Amino acid sequence: MTDDDVVDSSRRHFLTVATLATGAVGAGLVAVPFISSLNPSARAQALGAPVEVPLGSIQPGEMIRIIWRGKVVYVLRRTKEMLARLKGHDDNLRDPASEVVEQQPDYAVNEARSVKPEYLVLVGSCTHLGCAPIEDFEVRPTESWSGGFFCPCHGSKFDLAGRVYKGVPAPTNLVVPPHRFVSDDLILIGQDTGAA
Repeated sequence: MTDDDVVDSSRRHFLTVATLATGAVGAGLVAVPFISSLNPSARAQALGAPVEVPLGSIQPGEMIRIIWRGKVVYVLRRTKEMLARLKGHDDNLRDPASEVVEQQPDYAVNEARSVKPEYLVLVGSCTHLGCAPIEDFEVRPTESWSGGFFCPCHGSKFDLAGRVYKGVPAPTNLVVPPHRFVSDDLILIGQDTGAA
């Protein structure tokens, strides 16, 4: 064996390792878009696929809107004061105990109408004619208003749990969509299998 054969063998080994490494990196770069394409598209999510909503950036008293199945869904992080305001005005509400079962899943049949009282998830569509109620969280005792949602089109009012007031055009409470907590700071809207 000559010195030239030793050099050739180390070059071959280097070229083999370099080719395998380049191939592995290339395969990884090709696999990432392919695997990403398996996730549902934004259009598919809007048509019905469950939507994940991260909760970490929502401050107490703040509400965000997301789209699910072509509908606006409100996610409100209620403060302790907001939760306290749910008590004491049942006489003013049309369905304070959420007895219309089509309006919420079984796990949301409670005073807060939620899985975890701090977070309220509602379809933002008035049950009268489908208008979008606006948030009006300011307390106005002179108007007997403890905050909630107001539909400016026809005057329907809902409390901070989406329960409808008496004497307004809306016949039922705002709808609570199926949802579950994947973790403490992540909600999956559109699927409630395994809801706590």
